[in-house]
Amino acid sequence: MPAKPRSPLDILLNDITGCRACDLPFGPRPVVRAAASARVLIVGQAPGRRVHETGIPWNDPSGDQLRTWLQMTREEFYDTSRIAIVPMGFCYPGKGASGDLPPRPECAPLWHAQLLAAMPHIRLTLLIGRYAQVYYLRGNARPTLTDTVAAYADYLPHFLPLPHPSPRNRLWLRRNPWFETEVVPRLRQQVDMALAD
Repeated sequence: MPAKPRSPLDILLNDITGCRACDLPFGPRPVVRAAASARVLIVGQAPGRRVHETGIPWNDPSGDQLRTWLQMTREEFYDTSRIAIVPMGFCYPGKGASGDLPPRPECAPLWHAQLLAAMPHIRLTLLIGRYAQVYYLRGNARPTLTDTVAAYADYLPHFLPLPHPSPRNRLWLRRNPWFETEVVPRLRQQVDMALAD
């Protein structure tokens, strides 16, 4: 039986896996999941050390919090046929003075447009953190992450900006209780709508 021809997305993901566009202290290990059938796109920052080691996106306490916000099991969250995960920087950038370094700037301009073109069924993009919001909302992002998340309704139905679900952001969540009471229920509703057949 002849081998099934590879799709353009398969070829693109293979190219990303082999990407050597930047020099990283821990070496390249792009962490990205995508399928042509995906309906929801999650755009985060960059893999942390644990994700780099396992190769599984959001495989850390931040991912646990994100799945809580979404009310999703790990199986639902990692169903690539429905949910694509594309960070701003695909590889672990290393440690900085106060946490991980920012995502490498080469990734998004090099790969995001190609990935989006190969996923024509995306209905909703979750923009997690300031880097994703500034890149995708262009001049429409508000001056701060808090302002952008508070204005989430202005970006629907295509985008929904969120804070990073890192344990480091517990203080932000305590200072902004409206996020849990207003935005999280709307997030769940919008994701359910996007995934509905």
